[in-house]
Amino acid sequence: MKVHPEGHSVGGTWRALLIGTLLIPPNAYWVMALVDQGYPTTVSLFFNVIFWLFALTSLNVGIAKLTPYRGLAQGELLTVYVMLSVASAIAGHDMLRVLIPSLPFSFWHANPDNEWADLFHRYIPDWLAVRDTNVVADYYEGGGTLYDRAVISAWARPALLWSGFIFALLFGMLCINSLVRAQWTEREKLTYPIIQLPLQMTHGGGVRGCLTSRTLWLGFAIAGVIDICNGIHHLVPSFPSIGGRLYDLGPLFTTKPWSAVGWTPVAIFPFAVGLAFFIPLDLSFSCWFFYLYWKWQRIAAAQFGVQSLPGFPFVSEQSYGAYVGLFVIAMFATRHHLGRVARKILTGAPDVDESREAMPYRAAALGLLASVFALTVFCRAAGMSLWVIVLFFVLYYAVSTAVTRLRAELGSPVHDLHYIGPDAMLPRMFGTRALGPQNLTMFAFMFSFNRAYRGHPMPHQLEGFKLAAVTGINNRRLLWGMIIAVALGSLSAFWAYLHIYYQSGVQGVHVWFPWQPFERLQAWMTDPRGPDVAAITATGVGFVTTLLLMVMRMRMFWWPLHPAGYAISSDWSMNVLWLSIFTSWLLKSIVLRAGGWGLYRKATPFFLGVVLGEFIIGSIWNLIG
Repeated sequence: MKVHPEGHSVGGTWRALLIGTLLIPPNAYWVMALVDQGYPTTVSLFFNVIFWLFALTSLNVGIAKLTPYRGLAQGELLTVYVMLSVASAIAGHDMLRVLIPSLPFSFWHANPDNEWADLFHRYIPDWLAVRDTNVVADYYEGGGTLYDRAVISAWARPALLWSGFIFALLFGMLCINSLVRAQWTEREKLTYPIIQLPLQMTHGGGVRGCLTSRTLWLGFAIAGVIDICNGIHHLVPSFPSIGGRLYDLGPLFTTKPWSAVGWTPVAIFPFAVGLAFFIPLDLSFSCWFFYLYWKWQRIAAAQFGVQSLPGFPFVSEQSYGAYVGLFVIAMFATRHHLGRVARKILTGAPDVDESREAMPYRAAALGLLASVFALTVFCRAAGMSLWVIVLFFVLYYAVSTAVTRLRAELGSPVHDLHYIGPDAMLPRMFGTRALGPQNLTMFAFMFSFNRAYRGHPMPHQLEGFKLAAVTGINNRRLLWGMIIAVALGSLSAFWAYLHIYYQSGVQGVHVWFPWQPFERLQAWMTDPRGPDVAAITATGVGFVTTLLLMVMRMRMFWWPLHPAGYAISSDWSMNVLWLSIFTSWLLKSIVLRAGGWGLYRKATPFFLGVVLGEFIIGSIWNLIG
């Protein structure tokens, strides 16, 4: 086995690719089978993938102790981790798990009251969705099977075409990551906090990793006991629980303007405390500070009587502007590197080294162009206007790049951006009249990968390249691993979803997920509107505020507010995790004040164990459920 010069085994071997490939279908089944039992792709680190990695690493350690066989090297374990992370993001809560139930939805639920058939059915191409209501009857009612010729025939074309769309979309992300990787990973040396657990637990194939630390197992035991108690309480309500649920403070505020505070849940989740321990203090402080700032905005709006203005204080729009601001900041910091990349592409500049890249810069640029071309052909065939397609994907990739940068630099445990992708922003910017019914109808389907950005695949790709740089994984083979994960991940997700729900019938989130885009489309069709000036202004406010926060941060070393905290603190998930992040910020502050970085390093295995304990015990409950 080849060994990396720094002592790490070179990964990306064919057996690692084979193991990852074999695990993708059962992993897709796991992700798709979950209904109201926890959603693994709603935080930055996927608990289902950590469970697979923990199982493989534990098996590896057992083999190493009982036999002379060396087992899988760290790089091989991490190759599997990256493949499963990318495949999970595709199958997850903010991509195919929303798209697949949308394909037959508007035809099955059309009726004279909602007038969907008259409003927009004619704008949906036959190849884009599943029109035959007879074929999807068992899908909605249960008791059927996917493995029927008529069913397979009805689903095959849209499944293959949408899988091709997803492949082009994610391949474009791979190309962008290849273009910026060297700057962010090698020159700026961003810390990539999210990868710390998989990196530490697989060191030496697991034999020399953090799994040998007693401190880690102490954290594991504490989080595990909490999860076991809460799981038993769920089954036997008389059994005492230790937290485990949200307590809403909102009902305590009954008088105006305080009643405008809205839903304000409090809970402490061990995994969130553990993950937040590895993000910079200024970000963790900014997360809970700006969460309270958004609450203050609502209270102030009620106090001054402007709460009646529809949408005010436009928190989602401000957040969108903030993410665009983060993208501009990231590109400004990367401008010199991009200039060198451009020289290499255009002139073949010999002084620009691209030997460590997964693909040469010229290939990455051509790959990005090819991806955008494929996406454009798909959307044009669906009837979208060219100018709308261009703006849509410029905005989508800009925000995707901002999320990726945010994860690489700061390791935020969440980054939602709920209901405010380009499918929602373009109607605000230009109005529904200017966009027209064909574009608006396609937005209903594109809602699937813009509903939220929690389980976004692009950060996992770049984190994979960082793991390759640290452990000596062959970048080219890891690229193939990610390509396999995208292609097989999409098809496996379609198979798993349809296999499960043709038997059990659609229920829970799979019913109300598609209601959101199609009810929105119905409102757009029946009540056309012009540009939303207030929403556009709020987006600009978010953009400018982010730039000002960055200027303050650069000019005043003591400045405590991070612009990324402003962007992510309005997310839905921040409602759930803000107190956990506050707790982690407080604990980390105490650790650093009491013992400096030496005590911080000693405490690191404990907090890794807290994350691992809740993920593993939670996964076991999940599988039992």
